[in-house]
Amino acid sequence: MATIEECRRALEKLSDNMASAEGDVRAAADLDRSVSCHIKDLDVSFLGRMTGGRIEVRDTVQGPPPEKAQIRLAMAGDDLVALVGGELNFATAWGSGRVKLEAALLDLFRLRKLL
Repeated sequence: MATIEECRRALEKLSDNMASAEGDVRAAADLDRSVSCHIKDLDVSFLGRMTGGRIEVRDTVQGPPPEKAQIRLAMAGDDLVALVGGELNFATAWGSGRVKLEAALLDLFRLRKLL
C-alpha cells in the first residue's frame, strides 16, 4: 500500500508533467480550479488548486475533503502512484471504477486531453 508521502510525491510528479506539457495538453491543464484528491485506502485527502498549468497541494486532511472542490479525484494510493508512473491507464481505471473523477461538464471536456 502506498504511503501518504508516496502519494504526495505522485501528485508533485503529475504537477511537473502538466507544467512541462505542450500544445493541447498544456492548454487543458491551464485551468484555475480547486482540486481535491481523496486517497480512499489511507482515508486522507490532498487539497489544493490547479493553476498556471500545475497542481498546488496546499493542505492534507484526514478523511474525505471537507468541502466540495471543483475537480474531485478519489482512488487508492497504489492506483495514484501507478497512474502517474504510467503503469495504469486512466481510461481503464476510470471505466472500472478504480478511479473516480468529478467536475463540471466543461472542465471534464478540457481535462480529457490530459488523459
